[in-house]
Amino acid sequence: MSDLLVKLYGLPRSAQLLEKLREDGVEIRRAIGPEKHAIVDWAEAKFSRSWASECDVALSAQPPTCFIAVRDERLIGFACYDSTLKGFFGPIGVDETAHKKGLGKALLVRTLEAMRDAGYGYAAIGWAGPVEFFRKTVGATVIEGSEPGVYKNLIKAAPRK
Repeated sequence: MSDLLVKLYGLPRSAQLLEKLREDGVEIRRAIGPEKHAIVDWAEAKFSRSWASECDVALSAQPPTCFIAVRDERLIGFACYDSTLKGFFGPIGVDETAHKKGLGKALLVRTLEAMRDAGYGYAAIGWAGPVEFFRKTVGATVIEGSEPGVYKNLIKAAPRK
C-alpha cells in the first residue's frame, strides 16, 4: 500500500459532519489521558497491536493527538496523527457496527483540521488502505514510490501468551 498526501489548506469543513453525528448521539472529540488504556485496549481488540501502539503514542502526546467517536459512553471509532511520524495521519478505525454512517469521514476531517491548526500544511497518510475513500473525502493523492515507505523494516512483536 502506498502513502497519500493531503493539502490541509483545502479541507472540507467538519462542522456539518459533526452536527449530523451529534443528532445521532455521536460525539467526536479529542481524547484525554484517563481514557488511554480503554482506547489502546479497544484498538488492539478491534484492529491490531500495531494500531494500539500508535494510539498509545498519540495518547501520550500533550495535547493528545487522538480523536475519538463516542456513543452512549462507548468508544466506536478513533483517528490519530503524529503517532507514526510527525506529519503522518493514522491510524483510523471505526467499529464495524458504525460503518457507512459518516463516522470515518468526520473523524478524518476533524483530525486533519487539528493537524492544520497545529501548523501543518500537508499530511501524509501512511500505508493507506482505502485510497478511494481518502481521495474522495479530502482530495488525497498517491505519493509515487512510497510503498512500503517508513513501514519497510518494522519489527514484529512476539504473540502474547
